Amino acid sequence: MKDDINCIADRLSTRDTLDDRIDEAFGTMRNMGFEALIYDYTPMPCDLGGQIEVPSLLKLRNVADDMYDYWCNRDYFRIDPVQRLAMQTSVPFFWNYDPEIETKISRFMTDETKPVSDFLRDHDMLAGVTVPVHMPRGDYATVTGVRYGARKDFQGDAMRVLADFSLFAQLFHEAAYELFDDAVLNTSRVRLTERERECLAYSSHGLSAKEISRIIDRSVPTVVMHLNAAARKLGARNRTQAVVRATQCRLLDPVPSYKL
Repeated sequence: MKDDINCIADRLSTRDTLDDRIDEAFGTMRNMGFEALIYDYTPMPCDLGGQIEVPSLLKLRNVADDMYDYWCNRDYFRIDPVQRLAMQTSVPFFWNYDPEIETKISRFMTDETKPVSDFLRDHDMLAGVTVPVHMPRGDYATVTGVRYGARKDFQGDAMRVLADFSLFAQLFHEAAYELFDDAVLNTSRVRLTERERECLAYSSHGLSAKEISRIIDRSVPTVVMHLNAAARKLGARNRTQAVVRATQCRLLDPVPSYKL
């Protein structure tokens, strides 16, 4: 597979647009026995309330046109059993929505997730393999290959290509990630002012309000006001939590060098 992967990498790199690279990836997946591709990415896996975040990017190939609307606009992504499992593991896994077949997603299939199960069964998208991609900064993607119909031999076929598909999925994601724009990479719904971000950034370095006030040449009450406003917008209980949440949302810029 090593030589094949090198060839795949070369082919992906020659494609100039994100959609072209996804088309190239789908062609490779079809050669592995998959009939549809689902690829999603979000810079923040969960929102500030702890719910699975709707992805900033969802790309589909050979999938029903209305799936995007249901998963992104009607929030099916948040209750998708495959996504709930993928959030908790970095290991590729096989899944099946046939109620008579036990797979790792079975424990997530409840009354709450029934709309997802019903949609996929109605569209004959019963089984597939998903590769979770967890990145160092907390952003997250999944690459999924789907086989239509309830063919009992698919699990065996999928397991035989699982290692190769996992390697390919990581390679494909890296190639796709290179072409993401700012709108994909940052979807935070929280809007902090420039001064709020600045004060939080200094706070993330362990500086007190008094120390920050000296650096930015503002009064201590003004700094405290900015920090409190930022914490309120972020739904944080204290300054430390505000810094953590702002970091998760990628709202903090690097601070310039400073002297106290």
